[in-house]
Amino acid sequence: MPAPKLSLKARALRFLSLREHSRQELARKLAKYAEEGDDIDALLDLLEKNNWLSQERFSESLIHRRAARYGNSRIVAELQSHGVQGEALHELKSSLADTEIDRARDIWQRKFGTVATDPQQRNKQIRFLLQRGFSQRAIMQAVKGADLDGLE
Repeated sequence: MPAPKLSLKARALRFLSLREHSRQELARKLAKYAEEGDDIDALLDLLEKNNWLSQERFSESLIHRRAARYGNSRIVAELQSHGVQGEALHELKSSLADTEIDRARDIWQRKFGTVATDPQQRNKQIRFLLQRGFSQRAIMQAVKGADLDGLE
């Protein structure tokens, strides 16, 4: 006997029970299952009204998952690709900026742990942090060495 066909609302709630989704991402996933007469936007509005779908929770969740590994520019780009914009994005950028240097130092410490002794090694460390999306300022602080804070 075939599995019963789920309604769009049931599918949406199943997706949301697994993890937070952005409105844009959930709409894209539900579009695969939409049939004639289904109104995805109305369903998303209902989910937001009932606080089952929240752009703020999605943003916080994404930042929580990514912050330990990536820099601000990479996280912000991912938020933008999920449709987060405007004032909400500006506030998220500000909160990320407060911790970027510490996060860069933590990642640098885990990956390298020692200050580079030659330009080739230093460039390798800088490239690694750049690819992770950290700012120049955070990178320069990190490659100086986390233990050298008091010596500057």
